[in-house]
Amino acid sequence: MRALHAHNVHRGLGGSDTTTAATIGVLRERGVEVDEFVRHSRDLPANLGGKLTAFVRGMYSSEAVREFERVLAERRPDIVHVHELYPLISPWILPACARAKVPVVMTCNDFRLSCPIATHYSHREMCYRCLGGREYWCVLRNCRGSVPESIAYAARGASARRFGLFDHNVDTFLTISDFQRDFFTARLGIEPARVAVNYCAIVVPPQPVDDPGAGTYVGFAGRFAYEKGVDVMVEACRMAGLPMRFAGDAPQHPAIRPGDDASFVMTKSPAELAKFYREARVIVVPSTWTEAFGIVPAEAMSHGIPVVASRLGALDGTVVDGKTGLLATAGDAADFAEKISRIWNDRDLARRLGRGAREHVVANFSRQAHFDRLMAIYARAIERNAAGASIPAN
Repeated sequence: MRALHAHNVHRGLGGSDTTTAATIGVLRERGVEVDEFVRHSRDLPANLGGKLTAFVRGMYSSEAVREFERVLAERRPDIVHVHELYPLISPWILPACARAKVPVVMTCNDFRLSCPIATHYSHREMCYRCLGGREYWCVLRNCRGSVPESIAYAARGASARRFGLFDHNVDTFLTISDFQRDFFTARLGIEPARVAVNYCAIVVPPQPVDDPGAGTYVGFAGRFAYEKGVDVMVEACRMAGLPMRFAGDAPQHPAIRPGDDASFVMTKSPAELAKFYREARVIVVPSTWTEAFGIVPAEAMSHGIPVVASRLGALDGTVVDGKTGLLATAGDAADFAEKISRIWNDRDLARRLGRGAREHVVANFSRQAHFDRLMAIYARAIERNAAGASIPAN
């Protein structure tokens, strides 16, 4: 089988870039021939000219379309797998696949199909105002914090919807969680037969920790953005009187007060992050927004570390309550304090949840499980295409 992957790499190498690289790596490791059609946002100058170029090419990139058509004709893939297409590729490459009669699978690492800024989170709250073709709300609320950028994001989303670039040309929308799948079918009206789930591929270490109950701190890993709920964890650990350790993107957090048992580390490699996970007794994921998947909890669980996470979005599923960790009410520091303390004070519970966490990751999030699901998705899309099945209109 030959697969052509198209993806735009972000300037800051975000989570979708990591998951895309993992998918391509999994396929190549197992003998699938993969070609890549790649553009890099870092090639854009970080000035007004770069932003204008991003806007124009996000609406329609004639250069990318011509080059993609050439690659498509030369490589003749069995399937095209697209990931992030903005800003330098644009979804206008998708009709070329339809003309060439090559089925398209699209990994949706976020909510780009229904939200111009891809998160459904704006002004420190969940927001669904743009659903149903109302992208103008992105401008009215200035969701990008810059009116010109908000206009650009709204315009490219509205354009793709108006011309049916995704609706008419993508065979299978590949979500990364059950929550995201259900959102696509219930809120966006996408036919269930066109949506498949393939959880992110997680590297499973050879051995779990010997005893998660021996961990010496409550850990948090991730960005210190408001929606990540760091202040909720800090208050919870303060209530419980437990030591906190943070592997984040800054050497301090404003929620920390004098006297708090807290320290910070800037992990510089996967090995350093793994060490951080393995020395914790519990990892906390207190997000206050509906994440599409929980990379951090999945990574922590792969080491046999239990997780306390918000009962919200894809976290409710990535973490199985009572089996791989415990779920708490999003934003409720007291509930988090109770759940964290329960694991901290009961080492047998920590060990049991740690074992369940590791088993859950191996069964559902390992690279082999990711590959097996993806090959089945490819096979269905190719079979439908060969049979001449049309893509149903949404």
